[in-house]
Amino acid sequence: MSDTAVSAQSRLAGNRDIPLPVVRVPMLDQKRELFAYEVMFHRHAGDEHELMQRVLSTLADGALTRLVRGNRTFLTLSRELLLGQTDVLQHQPRFGVVLQPAMADDPELMERLNRMAQRGCLLMLDVGAADLHGSVAFEALLQIVQFVRLDARALSPEQLRERAQQLHERGIWVIAGHVDDHATYHRCLELPLQAIQGRYLLIPDQVEVPVLSANRLSMLRLMRELQENSPGPVELGDIIRNDAILSYKLLSCVNSAYFGLPKQLKSVQQAAIFFGVTRMRNWIYTMSLGGMDDRPPELLRTALIRAHMCEQLASHMPRQQKEMAFTVGLFSLLDTLMCAPMEFVLEQLPLVPEIREALVGNRGPFGPLLEQIHAWEAGQLSGQAQPQQIQRMAGIYLEATQWADQVYAFADHKAQAAAA
Repeated sequence: MSDTAVSAQSRLAGNRDIPLPVVRVPMLDQKRELFAYEVMFHRHAGDEHELMQRVLSTLADGALTRLVRGNRTFLTLSRELLLGQTDVLQHQPRFGVVLQPAMADDPELMERLNRMAQRGCLLMLDVGAADLHGSVAFEALLQIVQFVRLDARALSPEQLRERAQQLHERGIWVIAGHVDDHATYHRCLELPLQAIQGRYLLIPDQVEVPVLSANRLSMLRLMRELQENSPGPVELGDIIRNDAILSYKLLSCVNSAYFGLPKQLKSVQQAAIFFGVTRMRNWIYTMSLGGMDDRPPELLRTALIRAHMCEQLASHMPRQQKEMAFTVGLFSLLDTLMCAPMEFVLEQLPLVPEIREALVGNRGPFGPLLEQIHAWEAGQLSGQAQPQQIQRMAGIYLEATQWADQVYAFADHKAQAAAA
């Protein structure tokens, strides 16, 4: 890890040795672009006060802003913190607070929230499936928020439509939460919603007959060629020689200041000799997937985060298996990226059994690594895992997000074109 990465991770530790146990969850607009992040915290018993103080510290010093790349972000803060130390949010206009309906019955807290609203603080009411026609106190809370999140899993399609329309007519921006399947997602596209949030992003849409587009077939052919016949550095360079864009992205990334190489690498062959063939093959996969401009950028970022996390979780394994673990993490979303069942996609790729078993059934040596990553993404470690496990996962996740954001900036050709 570079000095830059170490510095950023230490800031996210709140000037302590313990990294902040966060996960950023995207909310996408109807064009599948990022609307906002929700930053969620993994907790263990008895750590609420200390956790909130560390959150406050990372808000004040800008470390949390860097984690979300300056995007609009919502987070849940404790009552104690909301009452006593929300002034920091005045200097962080892109950060907002998630509120619960029960807060309407807390006069002291409502007074504070009213002042925050008057100062322009972003407030999102997480209504869930609660009735919008509640008490006078609930109506007072509804009047000061700019955003309301509805629970698409708990509401019927008719209820979701009706409530989204009511809120929209009041000038409130509506977010659908818990959108965990594509049928619900497609219904949401017909509603007056500002954003959609849920697991739908990470699962493939069900299709009766999978059909791969020309660019996806070309990408799979490249991946198959990289797997077959164990290419060395020279062969690796020959394989992508005719793809000038891929070669440029690859060399721009490995030569960037983020990685701090002692000398500039001038060819893919040189890079393969320096890093090793397996690692370079993984980098080529990464840059290829990053060029899929018809897939949501946050999906691609998640694949990169998983790749880095999986590799770090395999730190106790031999080097070859660590590099396989990277492939497992990266390819864990290959079905969603390719819009085809995982078994169908893997038929096109001659992967080793250990990778295939992990991707199809979470089996083999890498299956448990993927399960840990899935649990972290879903916030399912809170209250179950030991504090040491949460701390380790937090450190790995924070490093992975920074790495993924840096690499995606080179892999995404649209971002590169804008920079040029």
